[in-house]
Amino acid sequence: MSLKKFKPITPGTRHKVAMEMTDITKSKPEKSLISPLKKSGGRNNDGRMTMRYIGGGHKQKYRVVDFKRDKFDIPATVKAIEYDPNRTANIALLHYADGEKRYIIAPSGLKVGEVVLSGKTATPNLGNAMYLADIPLGTVIHNIEMSPGKGAVVARGAGTFAQLSARDGSYAIIKMPSGETRMILTTCLATIGSVSNAEHNLVVSGKAGRSRWLGRRSRVRGVVMNPVDHPMGGGEGRNAGGHPRSRKGLPAKGYKTRSKTKYSNNLIIERRKK
Repeated sequence: MSLKKFKPITPGTRHKVAMEMTDITKSKPEKSLISPLKKSGGRNNDGRMTMRYIGGGHKQKYRVVDFKRDKFDIPATVKAIEYDPNRTANIALLHYADGEKRYIIAPSGLKVGEVVLSGKTATPNLGNAMYLADIPLGTVIHNIEMSPGKGAVVARGAGTFAQLSARDGSYAIIKMPSGETRMILTTCLATIGSVSNAEHNLVVSGKAGRSRWLGRRSRVRGVVMNPVDHPMGGGEGRNAGGHPRSRKGLPAKGYKTRSKTKYSNNLIIERRKK
């Protein structure tokens, strides 16, 4: 996909940068793979607001994406590349040889008509899902499981990828998108390639209204609130606000919240870069 800039015909188009949907081949989703998506407006079952700055937004349908890739040794043909309003990456519609249809996160460069496979018989080609034990060292991967059979949780956002650096016994050493180097069991699945829509981070909305279309209400800074509403509120005029902290009083901006006894600490070889 490429980016398009707009002539400043209106204030909303002055700084607007949008994606050209050149990779999208199908506009309507597969009916059998969508489910309803109800907006909460940030309210809980009592109708009370428990999450601020949520509300409005365009009506959406959820696309059921296959993160497990557990149809082993059955080839699937890519029938379409589609837009998904629920994520930054594009999704690919697969038609399996046995007739089943599924969505997957579309890797960058995947084309309509190509065949993908998962399991032990898969080769390290774009879009194939393989065990970390079978993937060649140095390969760029995404959609990585953290626990065998649980489904992919790592490197699912637009343009993200990880790299398989080494293997040590039953563990694979992965360089994560954050820069962290950690160990993951070699019995976990990962997909070859990087996630599509890599230029998504360069999009500029151009106006506040586009955030409202996405269901995001305007966010109020703590320093402009009253002391009753926020620890950083109050004071005469424009006061600095004191130590940066959340509305509940927890320190922010550099305060470490990770548990020192977390089970996965011994699996991390090198922490992410600041």
